[in-house]
Amino acid sequence: MPIFNLFKGKPDVEEIKKSFLQEGHHAGLLVTAELEKALVDCKTKVERIAKECKAKNRKFRDHEFDLQHDKFRCLHGLASDQTYNPSDVLRVAQIFDNPQFFIDGASSNDIVQGAIGDCWFVSALATMCTSPGLVEKFCVARDEKIGVYGFIFFRDNKWVNVVIDDLLYTSIPKFEELGGAEKQLYHNDKALYNRSSRKGSATLYFARSGTDGETWVPLIEKAYAKLHGSYSALSGGWACEAVEDLTGGVTCFIPANDILDPDLFWTEELLKANHDRLFGVAFNDLDSSRSGEDYIKVSGLIGGHAYSVLRAVECKDKRFVVIRNPWGNSEWTGPWSDGSKQWTPEWLEMLPQLEHSFGDDGQFVMEYRDFLECWEQIDKTILFDENWVMSSQWLHVPARPLPSAWTYGDVSFTITLPAATKAMIVLSQLDDRYFEAISGRSHWTFDFVVFKKGDKNLIAQSSASRLLTRSVNVEVNLEAGSYVVHVRLDRFVYRPSTYLQENVETWNPRFLSRVLAERAKSQSIAMNFNARYSSHLSMLLF
Repeated sequence: MPIFNLFKGKPDVEEIKKSFLQEGHHAGLLVTAELEKALVDCKTKVERIAKECKAKNRKFRDHEFDLQHDKFRCLHGLASDQTYNPSDVLRVAQIFDNPQFFIDGASSNDIVQGAIGDCWFVSALATMCTSPGLVEKFCVARDEKIGVYGFIFFRDNKWVNVVIDDLLYTSIPKFEELGGAEKQLYHNDKALYNRSSRKGSATLYFARSGTDGETWVPLIEKAYAKLHGSYSALSGGWACEAVEDLTGGVTCFIPANDILDPDLFWTEELLKANHDRLFGVAFNDLDSSRSGEDYIKVSGLIGGHAYSVLRAVECKDKRFVVIRNPWGNSEWTGPWSDGSKQWTPEWLEMLPQLEHSFGDDGQFVMEYRDFLECWEQIDKTILFDENWVMSSQWLHVPARPLPSAWTYGDVSFTITLPAATKAMIVLSQLDDRYFEAISGRSHWTFDFVVFKKGDKNLIAQSSASRLLTRSVNVEVNLEAGSYVVHVRLDRFVYRPSTYLQENVETWNPRFLSRVLAERAKSQSIAMNFNARYSSHLSMLLF
């Protein structure tokens, strides 16, 4: 069980700021020593690859994540119940006549979800597009002619770089694979078919940009899939965790019906959206047993689906929240939806102030009271900059077998502060998305309480938790001194009595080797790491 904490206001903050401002302003990204190293390593790697490819007169092909020649592993990974079947693999220059990484910058309208269930990741991208210049920080270096792109992600308490090529999966087959009747639709003209059907963003199998010819969306999704081993690994998740991976931020979960003062939440929270924090919203699937419907919408909105909060705006004494569906369509149909009766001529004049326009693009407007009534859960991610300093410690924690007492003290640790500071204390698990198939029988959840050492009075308690979340945290102002954090663990056993890993002999040993190596790499950051994993780590160093 990994543990880490963040705090602000130590005497050496100014020196840390100076060292990282050499790379430019990093507002919105957690500035650590690993960030500087990840930036330098990523740029150096991309430059080296570009130089080698030019010398060979070749475009870059990423042999670690080769979509064309290692298709099944890149799509499905080790143990997937998802089935993806793209028709072809093409390079960016084959898909677009004039490809550009960004066209007029990054916008939430750029993003359309593809064939995989990663609305949580796509929604996170849309949310971050609302913070000017934030998305542009993720792609550190690129050579579009060579087809090499370097990205950075925050994973398990440190920044890592991921380098990919520009091969992408497409949904349109080759001309020769068409049936006779299909070929006749194109007058048996292969060139006509290729020009009209195998070009443009709409041909991409996974995520794409709503602006044709723009490439950053499918490429960052590919880099994120490589980080986690396969595209299938991206199926299902929380948007807030993707925001954390892209920024180093810290997320808390806010049940909407827990908000005590809606006016204060508006002024102190939502109005700060996209400045030092980002928001996402969702509600659970509704019970369809009575209605007999396959799924139930709430005024056009879908349960179990991640939406992005783009901005909160006060306009003519009314409060509005502008939201986006990552699908790029399927919008709110209640009050203030596109074309609804509320949009009188007087209010239509306010559309520029809301930065909204009508159209089936996934973006819609809700009045604040409807916002609170509709959404069940609100995810808030605090963004960090160079003013914050991070201290961390990771531990492998053995858990008592069930049934056992559910009480604080499963894990306890002490932090000492030399001066008063605003602090963010975070308790987190490893990101096991790459090796989820062998990560254990249980889903874990936990919470913690904070006491000043020697005092029995509770100072703070962690934010609301939920199953399947990776971390919990608390934001608190602390005086100088030592503090004790007591942790309480909980779990939901979801594996059958026959554990999946017990059938390891049926797995592809080539895929399994990569998964074991990745797990060992992640677990090795614990201060009490067991050396028995060293044989798997040696694979990484070969």
